[in-house]
Amino acid sequence: MRRGEKPVHIEVTEPIRVESLDLDAQGIARLAPNEEETAQGHSGKVIFIQGALPTELVTYVVTREKARFSKAKVLNILKPAVFRAEPKCKAFGICGGCTMQHLDIRAQVAMKQRVLEDDLKHIAKVTPEEILRPMGGPAWEYRHRARLSAVNRSIKKGTVLIGFHEGKSAYVADMTACEILPKSISDLLPEMRKLVNALSILDRMPQIEIAVGEPEDPNSDDPKKTKPVTALVFRNLLPLTPADEQLLRDFADEHEVWVWLQPKGIETVAPFHPLTGKLCYRLPEFEVEMPFKPADFTQVNHLMNRALVSRAVRLLEVQPTDRVLDLFCGIGNFTLPLARRANAVLGIEGLESLTTRAKENAEHNQLADKARFMQSNLFEVTTETIASWGKANRWLMDPPREGAMEICQALTQLHEQGSNLPPQRIVYVSCNPKTLARDTDILCHLAGYVLKGAGIVNMFPHTSHVESMAVFERLL
Repeated sequence: MRRGEKPVHIEVTEPIRVESLDLDAQGIARLAPNEEETAQGHSGKVIFIQGALPTELVTYVVTREKARFSKAKVLNILKPAVFRAEPKCKAFGICGGCTMQHLDIRAQVAMKQRVLEDDLKHIAKVTPEEILRPMGGPAWEYRHRARLSAVNRSIKKGTVLIGFHEGKSAYVADMTACEILPKSISDLLPEMRKLVNALSILDRMPQIEIAVGEPEDPNSDDPKKTKPVTALVFRNLLPLTPADEQLLRDFADEHEVWVWLQPKGIETVAPFHPLTGKLCYRLPEFEVEMPFKPADFTQVNHLMNRALVSRAVRLLEVQPTDRVLDLFCGIGNFTLPLARRANAVLGIEGLESLTTRAKENAEHNQLADKARFMQSNLFEVTTETIASWGKANRWLMDPPREGAMEICQALTQLHEQGSNLPPQRIVYVSCNPKTLARDTDILCHLAGYVLKGAGIVNMFPHTSHVESMAVFERLL
């Protein structure tokens, strides 16, 4: 609710049928039009109902009233949908993290696939030649990265809340467990509350970043080396006292976690206790081990990332003689597997810190002779920029939510010039179907490409996040 709006609570006991679902997992229903609306050719008012699913017959409580729509929450479900599921998390409906837990996981995947196809159809005016089979994995305990907020402003006196924010709210949800985090991390939430509450700077430690890596040595005889490595980054806005430091050391030793601190910007993230360790994930198909720091960008779902990389490399159809470009390469998640298949790969990233990490990872995997990296602003790309990268017949692009419009526009100009610089094949990994559709429009209608295939990757079950992949082939 926006600031200044008065709360509304109007119970509507006349049943209404839910027609569809939006990406915030709100059921969409529509009132019958009144005489004036009918005369003007308008349909009835739209009601967004939290907790309702398509096909359901429900009553509801209006919580926000607008001229063209209303927001509401379910009062009673008179006829439940066949694909309704029982939410597993006790914080469901309060925490804003997993808004689709009440929807069967198969229905979630189907909905996300439909979102992708609809965006391609309506925004790009394109239908893929092939709908790629949706990719899915574990529905629970899959999230190996998370940023938790910490706040001591609680109605329970003396209690520190640590967790995700409530839905569309600045408040932190009162949660003592999380079903999408690994159980070892979920079980730590109450202990983290106690820890932060005991610190002298509890008012100045607003967040805890979690990063879980794979076991240091899965084949070791040492039990500690066969457990996943957990790093916790405490954002400390004031210096720690000696007593605070001892509390953190004791916590790290007792729970076998690796404590890091972040006193200022992200560049200040550094290990505190123990001072050394190993945080990594692995891509066994490509014999790649990826060391990373807790603040580095990595995919949150390790198993799905393995599947994502495998499919991307396969769809790119890389040959041993190929030179490949990996744009928005990060720490080398796609670059190094591609280097196992290609003759040479150039990874390009906008952040110097990630470029440095990627180079280190290439050295770590003995791939520095095949995988090179450079820093470049990929949101300011011209035909001259692409020429400076050199000819490569295979490109992989994994942009942030903003997409890769500038690159696609530069490819359009090269196409109009009759240049041979544009790649023959592009695999585009997207975390935003709308910007993917926008860029598809450019590539297919202006830059001389055809959309060979597209499909979703359910990287974030129970959330509205749509990860997808598209394959483009240049017309000769």
